[in-house]
Amino acid sequence: MRKRMGGAALITTAAFLAYYTFPSEEEEIDVRPHVIEKDLSSLLDEIVVLPPNQVPITLVDIVDGDTIKDRVNGKMETIRYLLVDTPESKNPYKCIQLYAKEAFLRNSKLVKSGHLTLEFEQGNTRDSYWRMLAYVYVDGESIQETLLKEGYARVAYIMDPPYTYLDQFREDESLAKKRKINIWSRAYFVTNWGFSGCVP
Repeated sequence: MRKRMGGAALITTAAFLAYYTFPSEEEEIDVRPHVIEKDLSSLLDEIVVLPPNQVPITLVDIVDGDTIKDRVNGKMETIRYLLVDTPESKNPYKCIQLYAKEAFLRNSKLVKSGHLTLEFEQGNTRDSYWRMLAYVYVDGESIQETLLKEGYARVAYIMDPPYTYLDQFREDESLAKKRKINIWSRAYFVTNWGFSGCVP
């Protein structure tokens, strides 16, 4: 036995039919997947295309202005930035040097600002402490170049030339020297062996 539809149900159904108009046979129904298209385009924006010579890494920790800890191909590594040197703050045999904190903070901001990748120099992949030596990039921009241009680092540890970016790095360093910024703002602070001057 069928139940009769109550008055409220009939009124609701009638209101729905009055509000919703069904398309006629001549009208085209737009069935394009708008939401899917939008989702796909936003996903494509997130895809990072890496140069063939760069390796993606995952940041684990920031050691100082020129050293970080990362996961490279699933393995924990300490990465020492190739060809640059920043003032020391964590060397047990040295004092905390001037501009060490500033270099650490700038490096920290850079490495946390995007996707990190490494590029290796043939024949120069490890230092004497077995740290990985590499050029480091954030969203394709060289972190070494930024540190040099902004006067937080000097060109150093040229052990086994030729190096792909040595000339460019020297140019970047020269710009900071001319502007006398950060490490270059104090006479005799930067030496051929490192930095001379401690935080008081």
